[in-house]
Amino acid sequence: MENGRVRERGFTLWFTGLSGAGKTTVAEIVEKELRERGRRVEVLDGDIVRTNLSKGLGFSREDRNVNVLRIGFVANLLTRNGVAVIVSAISPFKEARDQVRRRIIDFVEVFVDAPLEVCAERDVKGLYKKAFAGEIAQFTGVSDPYEPPAAPDLVLKTAEEEPHESASRVIEKLEFFGYLPTERDPTYRWDSR
Repeated sequence: MENGRVRERGFTLWFTGLSGAGKTTVAEIVEKELRERGRRVEVLDGDIVRTNLSKGLGFSREDRNVNVLRIGFVANLLTRNGVAVIVSAISPFKEARDQVRRRIIDFVEVFVDAPLEVCAERDVKGLYKKAFAGEIAQFTGVSDPYEPPAAPDLVLKTAEEEPHESASRVIEKLEFFGYLPTERDPTYRWDSR
C-alpha cells in the first residue's frame, strides 16, 4: 500500500525490431491505453535515450549493446517501483536483450516483425535509401545484422495488421500475464486518483 493506494505491479514491455517496423507507433497506442486505465507509464524510446543517456556512443556492436543495457538499467529501476515501462528500441543483438531480460523479472518481449522492404517503404527520413547506397555504415538490417528474438512473448506482424490491432494484441498479452486487470475481472478497479 502506497499513500492509501494499492501498489501496482510494474513491468517492462520491450519492443524490438528493425527501424520502420512500427515499434514506436504501436508503443504510443499502448501507452495511451495504459494511461486511460490509470497506470503510471514511462516510455523509453531508443532515439530519445540515445540522445540523452547514451550521447557519444557510436554504432559498433559494443556501443549498441551498452545503449541497450543502459535502457535496461533505467527500465529495471522504474519497473521495481511499480511503473509500466515501455521500451521502443531496435536492440539488434540477442545477447544484450537476453541480459536485460535476466535482470528484469517482469519483462515482456515483443518482436515487431516487418519485412525489410516494408520498413524501407515506410522510412520518411530516407535512411534506408542512404544505407542501400552505402552512405550510412552500420545500418541495422542492411549493413549490420539484426538478430530476431528466438522466443519472444509476442510477435507482431505489422505489415499484415493495423497498428491498433497490434496494440490490442499487446494489451491482451499484458492482461494474460496479469500485469493488467481485464474489465471483466471482478477485482478490476480503475482508480483515477
